[in-house]
Amino acid sequence: MKDRRTELADGLVAVEERIVSACAAAGRKREEVTLIVVTKTYPASDVRLLHELGVRHVAENRDQDAAPKAAACSDLDLHWHFVGQLQTNKVRSVASYADVVQSIDRLKLVTSLSAAAVRAERELGCLIQVALDAESGERGDRGGVAPDGIDELAAAIDGAPGLRLDGLMTVAPLAGPYAEQQQAAFERLMELSSSLRAGHPAANMVSAGMSADLEQAVAAGATHVRVGTAVLGVRPRLG
Repeated sequence: MKDRRTELADGLVAVEERIVSACAAAGRKREEVTLIVVTKTYPASDVRLLHELGVRHVAENRDQDAAPKAAACSDLDLHWHFVGQLQTNKVRSVASYADVVQSIDRLKLVTSLSAAAVRAERELGCLIQVALDAESGERGDRGGVAPDGIDELAAAIDGAPGLRLDGLMTVAPLAGPYAEQQQAAFERLMELSSSLRAGHPAANMVSAGMSADLEQAVAAGATHVRVGTAVLGVRPRLG
């Protein structure tokens, strides 16, 4: 039976091969794509092993799990990404450890996060989460702002102390015209990214693609892919 380090190493090798192949197929350089390993539901010990294996970007979606894990790994040179729907009562905690919050989808969150970042004397990178299914009126439950709300949020983030506008994020929609059309969904996100960069040139991060669809995200032009299961294995059920 494999030990945990070997399991994680094998998972990383397999994902790396997929990213390399996807970049080659898209005519992109491998260094254009950053792997973020989503460690939600897994222990801090796995994060430490991943760091030993070269991972530098990790993601969490629940503050109650992420905060103690980040504290337990505070001696490691890791970039922590918060990718879950964020409630304002968790903002102060998230601002204490997250380097990037990928799920900005409303103005109230910008205001709260800015105040928390200033209080913590930190600068937080921010991605606007885009709900591509909102254009059709068939919004799912994954959060995000409709595409026509991007500019307002971008301006708010850009003018907020303690925050830095880094780009856009999406999750492939389960409803609407992009359901089961991951490639088209990610290409639409790239169009929205181009529009955003016209007014905010530094906001060039595009986070899209997970274990099942990272190839489509790379093909579309994503700069960051968020992979959990393909590296860590099937997640244990939450009790």
